[in-house]
Amino acid sequence: MYFCGMNYLSAENVGRDLGERWLFKGLTFGILQGEKVALIGANGSGKTTLLKILSGETETDGGEVNIRKDIRTGYLEQEPILDQNITVLDAIFYAENEITLALKNYEQAVLKDDQEMLGTAIETLDNLNAWDYEARVKQILGKLGIQDFEQKTNSLSGGQRKRVALAKVLIDQPDFLILDEPTNHLDLDAIEWLEGYLSSSNITLLLVTHDRYFLDKVSNRILELADNQIYKYSGNYAYFLEKKAERLQIEAVVEGKNQLLLKKELEWMRRQPKARTTKAQYRIDAFNDLKDKTKGFRVEEKVELSMRTERLGKKIIEIDYITKSFGEKRLFKDFSYTFKRGDKIGLAGKNGVGKSTLLEIIQGIQKPDSGKISKGETVKIGYYSQSGLSFDENQKVIESVREIAEFVKLGDGRELSISGLLSLFLFPPKVQHNYISKLSGGEKRRLQLLKVLAESPNFLILDEPTNDLDIETLNVLEEFLENYGGCVLVVSHDRYFMDKIVDHLFVFEGDAVIKDFPGNYTQYRLWKNEQKPEIKESKEAVFVPEVKKTVSENKRKLSFKELKEFEDLNRLIEKSEKRKAEIEQLMAGEMLDYAEITKLGQELQEIKDNLEITEMRWLELSEIAG
Repeated sequence: MYFCGMNYLSAENVGRDLGERWLFKGLTFGILQGEKVALIGANGSGKTTLLKILSGETETDGGEVNIRKDIRTGYLEQEPILDQNITVLDAIFYAENEITLALKNYEQAVLKDDQEMLGTAIETLDNLNAWDYEARVKQILGKLGIQDFEQKTNSLSGGQRKRVALAKVLIDQPDFLILDEPTNHLDLDAIEWLEGYLSSSNITLLLVTHDRYFLDKVSNRILELADNQIYKYSGNYAYFLEKKAERLQIEAVVEGKNQLLLKKELEWMRRQPKARTTKAQYRIDAFNDLKDKTKGFRVEEKVELSMRTERLGKKIIEIDYITKSFGEKRLFKDFSYTFKRGDKIGLAGKNGVGKSTLLEIIQGIQKPDSGKISKGETVKIGYYSQSGLSFDENQKVIESVREIAEFVKLGDGRELSISGLLSLFLFPPKVQHNYISKLSGGEKRRLQLLKVLAESPNFLILDEPTNDLDIETLNVLEEFLENYGGCVLVVSHDRYFMDKIVDHLFVFEGDAVIKDFPGNYTQYRLWKNEQKPEIKESKEAVFVPEVKKTVSENKRKLSFKELKEFEDLNRLIEKSEKRKAEIEQLMAGEMLDYAEITKLGQELQEIKDNLEITEMRWLELSEIAG
C-alpha cells in the first residue's frame, strides 16, 4: 500500500478524564493522506468520545490534536442533529461549502442583475463543476434510501436523520472524513453502495463501525482501542484478526513464563522475611517489576454459551395467506409459511418494505388485513426491538436482570447465576454494580438483549440486534445463536451476522412479494446476480470513481535478473521458515526470562512480516515463470 506521507491528523497523549477514572489516557497516533483507518474496540472503551475529540467537538483532557489546516474535514456523529422545520433538500443544499456558497453568489448576482458578479459566479461554478449539484444531491439521497426530498427534517425518524446527515457529509466531498457508525440504519443495498464509494474514492477516512464485511472491504489500517491504549495494525480487518491472534499468543507465552517466575519469586519472598539485606534487594525489585507487568494482563477467553429453552411442540407458528397494507402501499400479499424446529430465518429488503411489520404481526402486536397467524401452545417468544431501550437509569445493571430471574439453565443442565450470565456477556463484576446511567449506548443495547435471552424463550424475534454492538459482543451473540435450540427470526443489515446465523431468507422484493430463499445473504446475492447477468448498475462518475485495471496482453519470460531473484527467494523463504520454527520451539520450551522472551517475540514478528512480503514477490515471479 502506497501513501504519499502527508500527515492529515496527529494525536499526542490524548485522554478523557471521567472524574472517578480515565476513560483512556496517553493515546498517540497519526493518520496519513490516503489511509482508510477503522477504529475498533469494546462498547464503553471510548470510541465515540475519541472521535469527538479528534473532530474538535470535545476538548481533550491533556495532550494535543492537530488536523492539517489546508484540508476540508467532514464529521458524521452517531446521533446527528439537523436544522429543524426545513426540508431534507434544504438541509443539504444550503449547507456551508464552496459549491453552495458559489450557488448563493450566483442567485444573488441574478437578483441584483450585477453582470460583473454574475460573470465571476458563473466562472466559479464552471471551475467547481457544480451545475448538476442538485441532481447529485438527489442521487446520493436516493442511494441512501431518502426519496421524499420535501419532507420536513423534524418529522424524520432517527434512522432517516442519520442517512440525511451522511448524505450531507458525502456531498461536501471533504478531504478527510470521520464517520461514527455510518452503516447503522442503512439497508443492505445502501451499505453495499457506500462500501463501494468509500473503498474506491481517494478520500482519507477514519471510521467506527462493527460491520465486519464493511471493515474488511474499506479499511487499510486498524486502530484497536483496548486496555486504555491503542494497538496499530497495517491492513484490513482479516489481517487485523491474524495479527491480533499472533500478538495475544506471544503475550500469553510471555505471561505464562512470568506467572511461573512470579510464583517462584513469591515463594522466595515468603521464605526470607528476615534475610532481606541490601544484597537481596535486586530480587525484591525484580519481584515488584514482574508483579507490575503481570497485573494488567488479561487473557481473552473464548465464550461458550448454550442456554436451555422450553421444548417446542409439534405446532410452532403457522402463517396463512396474510396481507398487509398502509393506505395505498401494500407491503405483502397472501404470504404463508409454517415454521419448523431449528428454523433460523433472516429478513432482507430495503427500509420501509414491511420487515418490522411482519415481526409485529407474528407476535400479535399488529393485525393483518387478511389471513391469520396461529401459534402453538408451547411457543414462548422473546422479542428484541430497535426501540426496546427502556431502563430505570438509577437502577444497577445486575438488579435490572434479577427482576427476570436469579438463575438461568444452560444446555448441559447446569444452573448459571445472573452474575455469571452478565460476565459471559462481557459485563464484569465491577460493571454489574454500576448504575445503568453510566453505561454507553452500546452497553445498554447489550443489556437489553441479555434481558430478552434471560427469559429463556424458545422462539427469538430479533429486530436489528447488531446495531451499536461491538465486535466482541457480536461474537458472543453469534455463538449463542449457533448453539440455540429454538427458532430464530431476525432482521439485520449486518451481512456477516446474517451469513453466519441464518439458513434461509424471507426477501422483501417489492410489489408486495416476499421470496422464501434457501440460503444465506451472500448466497442470495450470488443467485440474484446469476439470474440477470445482463443488467449492470450504471456507473456514477462523480461519486463512485471507476477503477481502471491494466492487464498485460503479452506473456513474457523471467529475465536473467528475475530468475536469479526467484532462486534467492526460494532459499530465503526456506531459511526464514526454519528460523521461525526454531523460535516457536524455544518460546514453548525452555524457561526464559522476560527480556529473552520479548526479544524472541520481536524477532518472530519481523520474520513473519518479512515472509509475507517475500512470499508475495515469489508468487508474482512464479506466475510469470508459469
